[in-house]
Amino acid sequence: MNILLIYPKFPNTFWSFKYALSFIGKKAAFPPLGLLTIASLLPKSWSKRLVDLNVNGLSDKDLAWADMAFVGGMAVQRKSAEQIIARCNASNLKVVAGGPLFSSEPDEFGDVDHLVLDEAELTLPAFLSDLKTGQLKKTYRASGFCDICDTPAPSWDLVKMKQYASMNIQFSRGCPFNCEFCNVTALFGHVPRLKTPEQIIVELDRIYASGWRSSIFFVDDNFIGNKRYLKKHLLPALIEWRKDKKGCVFFTEASINLADDPELLDMMVRAGFDAVFIGIESPDDVCLTECKKDQNKNRDLLESVAIIHHSGLQVMGGFIVGFDNDTPSIFQRQVEFIQKSGIVTAMVGMLQAPPGTRLFNRLQEENRVVLEFSGDNVDGTTNIIPRMGIDKLLNGYQSIMKQIYAPKNYYRRVRTLLKELKAPKISQPLNLQRFLSCFRSAFRLGFLGKERFRYWQLMLWTLISRPRQIPTAITLSIYGYHYRRICEKYIY
Repeated sequence: MNILLIYPKFPNTFWSFKYALSFIGKKAAFPPLGLLTIASLLPKSWSKRLVDLNVNGLSDKDLAWADMAFVGGMAVQRKSAEQIIARCNASNLKVVAGGPLFSSEPDEFGDVDHLVLDEAELTLPAFLSDLKTGQLKKTYRASGFCDICDTPAPSWDLVKMKQYASMNIQFSRGCPFNCEFCNVTALFGHVPRLKTPEQIIVELDRIYASGWRSSIFFVDDNFIGNKRYLKKHLLPALIEWRKDKKGCVFFTEASINLADDPELLDMMVRAGFDAVFIGIESPDDVCLTECKKDQNKNRDLLESVAIIHHSGLQVMGGFIVGFDNDTPSIFQRQVEFIQKSGIVTAMVGMLQAPPGTRLFNRLQEENRVVLEFSGDNVDGTTNIIPRMGIDKLLNGYQSIMKQIYAPKNYYRRVRTLLKELKAPKISQPLNLQRFLSCFRSAFRLGFLGKERFRYWQLMLWTLISRPRQIPTAITLSIYGYHYRRICEKYIY
């Protein structure tokens, strides 16, 4: 059987890095890890072909070749997913769909032939069994969660790695916390389920053997959900793995309580991590109480960020405005916090209610869910009626984005970060693409860009004061260009 795995296109968003990718000659930020794992769960005798619409187009020849199409994606990819399904239907190609978008809103996709939802390790075997007997059902759902120790390594042979800026890998699913607006626990549960170190090393070996020497993203929603296991098992294995390796720096997502564990911070840095995304959300404890972000409460968030920076991990931060307890002062408070913290990559979004979350259920009961969930945190929209009123929220949100991504404030924030950030012990080797990215940034930002004065000011300061951080300064300058272009699209 010929199986066509199709990954929908991402719109141009904060995390698409579209404008940054052109500096390094890449087509997409990450490969579709979920579909690559699905490919490994399918019978080995089947022929498989991956079409990632973020990299290549979907041709009529692809559709004609296939006996069945598997489509997966997230809410932010909805529009592209709908277009893919329509094309498959027009070609009389059966569509099997799964992943967060379809698992959260199955009733919205009546034109999909078969919905294989929740975790495929549990629902795909039932689908394959029914396929053999010719008794396929419309929908397959799971009643619990799988043991990811049984999850196979992704089928990396289906992608051309050179087209991507970073590879990705998954160690755990689930999060021990209970944030009201987050759909992670609805999808994957509260108890982190972990792969063995042996599984992770096998996956890393395959990526490394392909010639990859750049960044690798651990996609876990909370990498430190089980600190004890990390420190006792995985991190020692990663430290040992990289003893004879070059490059391959890691980054991931974690909760702010990472700052409370110096041993864990040190081990992550020695293992090769250089950045971590953390949901800060709000500097206001009342709002943190409202959204059940208890791990962020009763602490000096600025101090916690500084501790993580001093360890050698760059903090990328998520921020939200539009909580019921937000007052008009929150907008400037967010700006001041972001500037003082040195969080350069600051993803600020208006509160949205993803289907399946407790926030969605609460606001639906209050008749405050009014639009479809876009899945895009920074497109200047929300699917709820905010307590402060949509006009006040939108104006305040736009004010934040205009301030924090103005060149003056952005480059000042980069300098604040570089002053605090411990120089990396592990770096990516200089190759042709990295060399060209330096040249392109100097030309496009340093000569053509409106921010050229700020750019050269930062480069000169970094060269004199933090010479080992020059690659970071260049990378963040390129990111800033992307973020400003996104702001121009949605905000200015």
